[in-house]
Amino acid sequence: MNSPPATGPAKIAVRSDRFHLWRSRKDRIASKIIGLGGLVVIAAVLLILFYLVYVVSPLFLPAKMSGSRLEGSSDWLNGATAFLSIEEQQQVAFRISQSGRAQFFNLDGLQLLETSEIGSGGQQPVTIAVGDQANSGLVAVAFEDGSVSLLQNHYNTDFSAGVAQRKVIPTLDYPYGSEQRVLMPGGGITGLVLSDSESALVLAAAGNGGQVQLEWNLKQENFLSGEIELESSVKTLQVSFEITAIAISSDHRWLYLGDDSGQVHFIDTNTMLEMQVSRVSESGISSMSMLLGGISVLAGDTEGNITQLFPVRDEDNNYSLEIIRRFEGHQAAVVRIIPEQRRKGFLTLDADGSLNVYHSTAGRTILEQKLDGGLPSALALAPRASGLLALYADGRADFMDIHNEHPEVSFASLWSKVWYENYSQPEYIWQSSASSNEFEPKFSLTPLAFGTLKAALYAMLFALPLALMGAAYTAYFMSPALRRMVKPVIEIMAALPTVILGFLAGLWFAPFLEENLAGVLALVLVLPVGLLLFAWVWTHGPQRIKNYVSEGWEPILLLPVLVALVLLSIQVIGPLQDLFFEGDLRSWLSREAGISFDQRNALVVGCAMGFAVIPTIFSIAEDAIYGVPKSLSDGSLALGATPWQSLIKVILPTASPGMFSAVMIGLGRAVGETMIVLMATGNTPIMDWNLFEGMRTLAANIAVEMPESAMNSSHYRILFLAALVLFMFTFVVNTVAELIRQHLREKYSSL
Repeated sequence: MNSPPATGPAKIAVRSDRFHLWRSRKDRIASKIIGLGGLVVIAAVLLILFYLVYVVSPLFLPAKMSGSRLEGSSDWLNGATAFLSIEEQQQVAFRISQSGRAQFFNLDGLQLLETSEIGSGGQQPVTIAVGDQANSGLVAVAFEDGSVSLLQNHYNTDFSAGVAQRKVIPTLDYPYGSEQRVLMPGGGITGLVLSDSESALVLAAAGNGGQVQLEWNLKQENFLSGEIELESSVKTLQVSFEITAIAISSDHRWLYLGDDSGQVHFIDTNTMLEMQVSRVSESGISSMSMLLGGISVLAGDTEGNITQLFPVRDEDNNYSLEIIRRFEGHQAAVVRIIPEQRRKGFLTLDADGSLNVYHSTAGRTILEQKLDGGLPSALALAPRASGLLALYADGRADFMDIHNEHPEVSFASLWSKVWYENYSQPEYIWQSSASSNEFEPKFSLTPLAFGTLKAALYAMLFALPLALMGAAYTAYFMSPALRRMVKPVIEIMAALPTVILGFLAGLWFAPFLEENLAGVLALVLVLPVGLLLFAWVWTHGPQRIKNYVSEGWEPILLLPVLVALVLLSIQVIGPLQDLFFEGDLRSWLSREAGISFDQRNALVVGCAMGFAVIPTIFSIAEDAIYGVPKSLSDGSLALGATPWQSLIKVILPTASPGMFSAVMIGLGRAVGETMIVLMATGNTPIMDWNLFEGMRTLAANIAVEMPESAMNSSHYRILFLAALVLFMFTFVVNTVAELIRQHLREKYSSL
C-alpha cells in the first residue's frame, strides 16, 4: 500500500512588494474613478437644474419699453387725429383726421401712401371714430350731424422683390356701402361702439341728455349674388344720467353705460331694460372698453383706477354684473383704454401722459411709463402688442417698442384661485389652449401639483403595507430556500416596463373594476378576515398535518386561499349588491351619495402604480431587515421575547433607516411616474380627493402638452416650470429623508 504523503507545517503565502504596490495603485485608480463618477452625476443634476432655470427665468423678467422719435408731418396739423391703427408688420399705419380724411402712411419716414375723403368730403367734421371690437379693420366714423360711415382697411403683402424687400399694400373699401347712415338724428354723438360678427352688425351711440341709439343689423347673404345684405332695426333708450362712456359685449347681449358718479349700468339689449347698477368708483367713469373676447368690460375713472367686470350666471340662469378685480397705478383720470388684440392684456393712458400696461388674468401691473411728449392726441397699439405709435397735436410722432413676452404669468395666476371669464367663482383651472385668440389661458399649476400628490398618495397606500410587511416576513420568518426564490421574482417585477402596466391598467383593469366595483371593494374586508380565519384554523389544527409543512414555508398554503377569497368576493357580492345597492353600486354612489365615478380613476392608478413601486420598496427594505445582525435577534429571544416581539422591538427599529430610505425612494418614483398615470386616468386636472375620480399630474401634463407647445411661448416655459417644481419637490423630499435617515441611524446605532 502506498503510504500517505508526509505533511508538514502549513505554508503561508507571502506576497511580494510588487504585488502590494500594484494593489494600492488599483485601489487609488478605483477610488478616483468612483469619485469622478460621483462628481459627474452631481454635475449632470446641476446642469439639469441650471437648464430648467434658464428656460423658466424669462417668465419673471420685467417688461421693457423703448421709444424713438419719428419725423413729424405738417399734414397732420390740418386736422386732429380721430382714429389711428397699425398693421401687423408695423410698417404702415392708418389715420382718420377730424376733417374727414383717411390716410395710409409708412412709419419709416412718415411718407403718405394713400389719401381719400370720407363721407361728404369734409363738409361735416368727424366727432368720433372707433374700430370694430373684433379687430377686423372695420371702422365706424361718426360726423357732427349724427351720421355714420363704415369703412374697412386691408393690408396685402407683396413678396415679388423677395422676403427681405416685402411691401405692404394698403386698401380701403366700404363693405356695407359708402352711403352714410343716420344713427342719431340731430347729431351730438358723444360715445360710439361698433361690434361686427358673422350674424349681426351692431352700432351703439350715446348722445347729450342721456340719449342711447342702438342700430341692430342682421346679416343675410343674397343667394344669387353672394353679397351680404343688412336688415336694420333701431332701439332707443333715454336715461336720467349723463353718459360718460359706452361699451357693448361681443355677443351683442349686454350694453354698458358709465356715468359721472362712478356707476356702470348693465342693460339688456333685447329689452333695453336696465338689469343692474354697479358702483365701481367714488369718482366719475372716464373711459370704458371691452377686453379681448367681448366678455369683460374695463372701466377707468377720473382718479386713475381701472375696474374689470363681467356678467356671472347663477344656478337659476340669471346674470349679475360682478366686480372681478381692480387695477391701480394712475395719478390722473384714465382717458384711454386699449385692449390687446391677441391676449387678455390692455394699456391705459391718463390725462398726464402716463402709460400703464396690465394683464387681467395675472391681475398685475406689467409696466409703467411716462410718455416724453406728454398727452398724445392719438394712440395705436400693434396687433401683436409689440409696438405703440403716438401722434401729437403739433405733428410729432413717437414709436415705442414693447418687450412684453409673458404678461399672463404671476404667482397668483400660477398658484392662487383666479376668477376666469364665464366662471361663477374663482377656481384652480389648467386649460392651456383653445381654438381662438379670444380664449383666456388658464395656467394654474395647483391642480397638477394636487394630482401628483393624489396619485402618489393612493399608490403608497396600496404599496406600503404589502411591500414593508412582505419584506419583514421574507427577511425574518421565511425559509431561506423559499426566500431565495421569492426575492428574485419580486425584484424582476421592477424590470417590467411601466408602459405595459399602464396599458393593462387602462384597457383591462379599469373596465374590470367598473364591472366588479362592489367585489373589488369587498376584498378590503374579505381578505383580512379570511386570512385571519385560515391562520386560526391552521394554528389550532392537528399537529400531524402541520408537520407536513416545514417552518417558513407556510406562505405556500396562502396562495390557494387568496385565490379562493378573491373568487368568493367577486361571486358572492352580486346578491348582496342587489339587496343593498339596487344591483349597481356605481350608480348607487352617484345617485344616493353624490360620488361620481370615472372608469379611469385614482383607484386604478393607485393599484397600477403601487404594483410598480412595490418591488423597489420591498427589495431595499428586505435587505435592510435581513442585514440586521443575527446576534440582536438571538439575544432578544434568549431574554424571553417572542419572535414577533423581537421583530417589532429590535429588528425593525434597527432596520428603520434602510426601510425609510425604501419608502422615500418609492415615493420619489410614484411622484415622477408618467406612463401609468398617462394611460390609466382621464388626465382631467381637477382637485378632488374622490377615489373614483381621475387626476392629472405634473409629469403626465408635461408628456402630453410639451409636443404641442410653441417654442419659447408662455405655455412652453410654464411646462418647464412644472418640471422645475417636480425637480425641487423631489430634491427637498430626498434631502429631508436623508436627514431623517441619519437621525434614525444615530438613534439605533447603539443596539
